[in-house]
Amino acid sequence: MGILRKEKMKKNMKKTFKFINKWLTDITQLLTNVFVFGVITGLLFNDPFGVIQTISTLVSDVGSNGLAGFISLAILVFVYKKK
Repeated sequence: MGILRKEKMKKNMKKTFKFINKWLTDITQLLTNVFVFGVITGLLFNDPFGVIQTISTLVSDVGSNGLAGFISLAILVFVYKKK
């Protein structure tokens, strides 16, 4: 009886993790789409949301921070490409 209960619990945990993973993937894609919309809107309509300014500030901060900024940027690119 205990083995069957553990197996059922494992299946429930797997189902729960799949649900959470799917939900997080959907939220991430939604936020990526919103970001792209902000960039395109910024390029077309003189940056009403401040997205282009924020990106340029981040890039200049990476430049002023030297190696630490480059390593941080490399980690972000690696995480994004892994997806």
